[in-house]
Amino acid sequence: MQNPFGNGNNDNNDNNDNDPRNLIPIPPNFATVVNKETGQIRIAKVGLSFTALFFQILVPVFRSDWYNFFCMLGVEVIVGMGLSMYLVQPLSITFYTGEYFLGVIWMLIYNMMYFKHLFKLGYAPADQRSKELLISARYLKDKSDNQN
Repeated sequence: MQNPFGNGNNDNNDNNDNDPRNLIPIPPNFATVVNKETGQIRIAKVGLSFTALFFQILVPVFRSDWYNFFCMLGVEVIVGMGLSMYLVQPLSITFYTGEYFLGVIWMLIYNMMYFKHLFKLGYAPADQRSKELLISARYLKDKSDNQN
């Protein structure tokens, strides 16, 4: 299949069918990570998460990322309760007010939270391009820098 994104991972004459890059064309700002033990592959965007801005705590549900779902839900409830006590308004009003402001925070950090949790679960970059992308976005530490 010809890659419409032009990021150098066309499968012209490659016979390596197990390479995750040959499964589907991946946009340049997406990284592929693979769990060596289970063989599971995850593909996600690196950078701002506009889906987290619009759908907020539903994004982890779409990705089956239950750890970050409960973390985000906890933060939203705590912020809503804090606003409720500060503004002396019902929680039903302040929860949604706080959720709008937290949507901007989730947009900025959700993809980083997702990848860092995947790394703790044993995932690693599937190819060199994904590794370089994750290192340049500071989602992954470069091992060569720690050796100095």
